[in-house]
Amino acid sequence: MMKRPFVSLRPEITRTHALILMDWLEDERVTRYLSDSSSVSRSIAEAIDRTQMPILTHLFNQGGRFFMVHDRDDAPVGFVRLVKTGRDCEMVLVIGDHDNWGRRIGSSTIRAGLKLAFLEMRAETVIARIHPDNTGSLKAFERCGFLGVSETATLRSLSISVGRYRRLLREGVMAEAGDIHITDLDETRLQDLIAFEQGPAMVELEHEIERATVVAAQRIAANVVTMNSQVALHLDDEALKVSLVYPQDADERAGKLSVLSDVGAAILGYREGDAVDCVVSERTRHLQIGRLIYQPESAGDFHL
Repeated sequence: MMKRPFVSLRPEITRTHALILMDWLEDERVTRYLSDSSSVSRSIAEAIDRTQMPILTHLFNQGGRFFMVHDRDDAPVGFVRLVKTGRDCEMVLVIGDHDNWGRRIGSSTIRAGLKLAFLEMRAETVIARIHPDNTGSLKAFERCGFLGVSETATLRSLSISVGRYRRLLREGVMAEAGDIHITDLDETRLQDLIAFEQGPAMVELEHEIERATVVAAQRIAANVVTMNSQVALHLDDEALKVSLVYPQDADERAGKLSVLSDVGAAILGYREGDAVDCVVSERTRHLQIGRLIYQPESAGDFHL
């Protein structure tokens, strides 16, 4: 399978982002199938003129949620808008950097958008409305599990339900990275944690649990990072030794990382030697799992 490109959706919109957006929306290749591109471009220009503030996030989130799409090098390549009405959420997606067209950036962005729509915004259905001639966009949404609902001469409507999304996530269709495994005991404890907490960290954790293969604690492989494991890893060029713990036991200075932290959520369920890209403090970082120094299950410490 072709390695999927890594993207991240960033909610903060700066003046620099707004100027990039205007450039994209003045490019006929980008706006060809956008029904409201001229009004969007005009509203962005008005937003820039109306305020001298460096951060324009609040102006872009009126009537929906707006995200810049960043690639592995943290460069903006597109945007996503999620508009929730009742139980439905409409996704509008534009990859403005046409140098990235054909590289499946769009598919990776759709999967990132679905994660937010279903696991954070709690939509029951996500809808996309696409021009019938926009074959690249149609293929990207269909590749991510969307099914056709209706079609006119100027618009095709596609949708995906939360049930279908979760099933495809468990089957590995929606995952951007490799397979992960967690124990049945860890799954139960982490599900309890999700039930009582909210926020972006919970979205990442719920996503990982949903897509994980659950294994009996007594049968988990000895090289898998489980809860309360200690592991050596590299974060870019930085060597670290960390323990993966529950939030109440976290102590970053002692190397005890909460499963709700950026790195903690990223290493859960991976094996020695695995590598994954993740966002840490608003930067894309490359994470390499090294030696597993201690794993409770292989040590017989099932009470941890």
